[in-house]
Amino acid sequence: MIANTLTIENRKVPVRRPNAAYRTREYLSDKEVTALMKAAGRIGRHGERDAALILIAYRHGLRVSELISLRWDQVDLQQGLLHVARCKRGIPSVHPVRGTELRALRRLQRDYPDTAYVFVSERKAPLTADSARKIVGRAGREAGIEFQVHPHMLRHATGYKLANDGQDTRAIQHYLGHRNIQQTARYTELASDRFKNFWQD
Repeated sequence: MIANTLTIENRKVPVRRPNAAYRTREYLSDKEVTALMKAAGRIGRHGERDAALILIAYRHGLRVSELISLRWDQVDLQQGLLHVARCKRGIPSVHPVRGTELRALRRLQRDYPDTAYVFVSERKAPLTADSARKIVGRAGREAGIEFQVHPHMLRHATGYKLANDGQDTRAIQHYLGHRNIQQTARYTELASDRFKNFWQD
C-alpha cells in the first residue's frame, strides 16, 4: 500500500498511494459478493465462519470494527433481529435477519459454542480487524476478483445495492447509520437505474 517515501527534515516518511491507484472502484457488485462468499467457504477449516462474516457484513453494511465486535446478545434468532451498534458516532438501528443469515448464524452458534462474540478464532477470542481484512482479501483472490478487496467495500456494496433496488435514500441513511444524509447520497448518485430509461433502442 506504500508507494515510496518522502523526505521531511532528513527523515524518510512513507507515502500512502490513494485507493484509486489500486482499484477503479471502492465497492463490489452483488455478484462479486456472492463469489466472495463462495470462495471464503472453500478456504481452510473456518470456511463457513468466513462466508458468514462476509454475508453479515454485506447484508447489514457493517464496518470492520462493528463486525468483529458483534456479540450474540445483539442477535435475536427467535424474532430474526440484529441490534446494530454503530461506530464513528453512527446511529444504531435494528435490522431484520432473514433465511440465509439465520441459517449461517445458527451454524456459527453450533460450531463455536459458549462465546460472547459472533466471529471468533479457534481460541474463542474475537477476530481482530487484521484477521477480518485477511479473510476478505484471501477470498477476493480465490474468487478471481482482479483488484484488491477489503472489508469496507462490503459496506459500500450494501449502499449501492439498496440504491439500485430503488430504496428510499432516507431509509438507506438509517440502515447504514449515517448521521448526515450527504454520506448516503453518493450511493443514489451512482445508482445505474437512474439512467435506465435514457436510451430506448
